[in-house]
Amino acid sequence: MVNRNFTFRLWREKAVRVSLFLAAFSSIAITAGIIGILLYESSIFFKAVPLVDFLTDTEWTPLFESAHFGIMPLVTGTLVTSIVALLLALPVGTVIAIYLSEYAPYRVREIVKPILELLGAIPTIIYGYFALLFVTPLLQRLMPELPGFNMLSAGLVIGVMVIPYVSSLSEDAMRAVPHAIREASYAMGATRLQTALGAVVPSAFSGMTSAYILAFSRAVGETMVVAVAAGMQPNLTLDPRQPAATLTAYIVQVSLGDLPHGSIGYQTIFAAGLVLFLMTLGFNIAGSILRKRFREVY
Repeated sequence: MVNRNFTFRLWREKAVRVSLFLAAFSSIAITAGIIGILLYESSIFFKAVPLVDFLTDTEWTPLFESAHFGIMPLVTGTLVTSIVALLLALPVGTVIAIYLSEYAPYRVREIVKPILELLGAIPTIIYGYFALLFVTPLLQRLMPELPGFNMLSAGLVIGVMVIPYVSSLSEDAMRAVPHAIREASYAMGATRLQTALGAVVPSAFSGMTSAYILAFSRAVGETMVVAVAAGMQPNLTLDPRQPAATLTAYIVQVSLGDLPHGSIGYQTIFAAGLVLFLMTLGFNIAGSILRKRFREVY
């Protein structure tokens, strides 16, 4: 009886290990499949469009009769909206994280943090119409020349949308800092603000970097807000007041159209997707290097 129970336990543990391995392997296999499809479909596109034209042409009009395939207007639109979003989300999210971690009473933190995280659960299409119908008219009172579709309002609303990612993860990283570091700072005569900025934030910087990387990836990959509020007009401009299209908005625009599969216009979505993948991959690698550089082991 004892041997039978022991054998059953061994088989159960083995089944658990196999299940965990399959779960981990499936994520790798799915990622490899996505990369494989992007590379294969993009190779068909680049057989028809030279890589030099793809990178240097200043116009993106693949659906017009006189087609141009310069990806830079989509790249600049993506970067401008993301930078506007991060200029709002990173400082505001960090300040909120410092308040929740170092100043807020326990009951306040338990109420405010779930409310902040609720912002991330709102459907993004609602944020898009919020940008178009509320933020843009509000900005037009300050800038009457601002067009109805622009990257500024889209970027600001994306920033509001990613604030919970920054504040929640940064607050978790700060609360993971050992209290001995805070006590040592107070023992040196530092105030609470000096302790927060001079001891806690540097100690939690590697964890905060992860929050910033996630916020950037979320901003770059945002689709509905820019599709509704930014105008979906590929313009090579760095002026956030102008309308523009992003990589994700263009992919949605073409995917919802009636272009035949296999046409050069349809293949552009894979080329744009490959560029988007390389952008996020490059930033994640840079963030990983930065995180390892400033990692603190307690």
